Amino acid sequence: MIYLFWGDNMAIKSVSIRIEEEMLNKISYIADYEGRSVNSQVLVLIRQNIKAFEEANGPIEGDITPASNVKPTRK
Repeated sequence: MIYLFWGDNMAIKSVSIRIEEEMLNKISYIADYEGRSVNSQVLVLIRQNIKAFEEANGPIEGDITPASNVKPTRK
């Protein structure tokens, strides 16, 4: 299921995933430790993966960079 939300020149999409309970518990623990919601933590992980991919393979076409819209940690 995908939902579309429109902001400043950008569509924000919502996706649902299937995840094992233990994995969800672990990502929840990490998110709490980092001062983020689980959603924000997953976005951080996605951005890190995109950044690593682009560093190894070159940029992927698009206006948004992996560093965009990342909340800082509370530390």
